[in-house]
Amino acid sequence: MSTVRIPPTLRPATNGAKTVDVAGATVGEVLVALVAAHPSIEASVLGADGSLNRFVNVFVNGTDVRHLEELATPVGPADTVLLLPAMAGG
Repeated sequence: MSTVRIPPTLRPATNGAKTVDVAGATVGEVLVALVAAHPSIEASVLGADGSLNRFVNVFVNGTDVRHLEELATPVGPADTVLLLPAMAGG
């Protein structure tokens, strides 16, 4: 299982959990498992077509998955997946 770190803005969707352990061999599988366990987080992490929501950044061990293989990025039991919603303002 990989550990998914949940930022404060998304914790209401995980009942306040800071981390969630989910199974999956890729980032996509991990996110699908996360959504299955916490359905209200879906719109924050996945687009309507199942792609990565453009307003969330996903990192595996500190590297943005958009610089790797996006949802096909492999993950293992020792990996940490970090969700960071994009922030806007001025």
